[in-house]
Amino acid sequence: MKRDEFAEMRAFLEVSKQRSFTRAAGKLGVTPSALSHTVKALESRLGVRLLSRTTRDVAPTLAGERLRAGIEPHFDGIAAQVSALGAMRDQPSGHLRIVSTDDSVDIVFRPRLAKFFADYPDISVELIVDNAYSNIVEQQFDAGVRLGESIAKDMIAVRIGPDVAYCVVGSPQYFERHPAPVTPQDLTEHRCINYRLPTSGAVYAWELRDGAREFSVRVEGQFTLNNMGPAVQAALDGVGLAYVPRELVRSYIEAGELQEVLHQYCPTFQGYHLYYPSRRHLSPAFSAFVEAFRFRTK
Repeated sequence: MKRDEFAEMRAFLEVSKQRSFTRAAGKLGVTPSALSHTVKALESRLGVRLLSRTTRDVAPTLAGERLRAGIEPHFDGIAAQVSALGAMRDQPSGHLRIVSTDDSVDIVFRPRLAKFFADYPDISVELIVDNAYSNIVEQQFDAGVRLGESIAKDMIAVRIGPDVAYCVVGSPQYFERHPAPVTPQDLTEHRCINYRLPTSGAVYAWELRDGAREFSVRVEGQFTLNNMGPAVQAALDGVGLAYVPRELVRSYIEAGELQEVLHQYCPTFQGYHLYYPSRRHLSPAFSAFVEAFRFRTK
């Protein structure tokens, strides 16, 4: 295969995966215009239309699906062989793309990333914060991070953190104006910071527990967010009560900047897990990352 033909095939394959010239161009490091010309050249050379283009989407035609099915395994094999050569180096190398929730970045990755980069100077990590349940295969992530209870059965899951205890917290200034809740029912009298689920768009109902009985409470408040970090800051600012992982606010509780309430009603969830498809080829760089962040009890 000539060099230009290889580039055309790779360009077509990336566009068909991303279903977008803009996203594919970003992955390949070219402009969308140049990428469009490359794919058109391939279509002209083959004499068939490979992609159906609309203002909102780009999708393979029947001929395009047939071509993709035929060439994708070969490109995957080339990528696997190139990655395998890294095993012959003294140090693993490569670029990893991980999608993670914002709270797990602070709780799991920040404390350990500096040491990981020092131990593996030839590995780079792109950490994308996305609280939605991203399809890591379609979006070409090496792995994702979720609480253990949320991982699909067809994925391999590696525990990278301890169990996650949630808590309800508010600032001393807030409690000067509002008596602390004693029971979950008291939350109806409080201003609470809501969390909108990125996947469904619904407002999250706080999950609480009374002994073995689990229940959810829909709270009210003037402020709604879609991630944990700003919710913690809002609680520090006295906006209202926040329901967040305790590890995320432990230092603020110890410093007296936040006060914990309803402790006996707050649940503990399975810890964060790194998950990836069972059929995924494990490069030396990815294997090193998994082992570096694997949770181990002391």
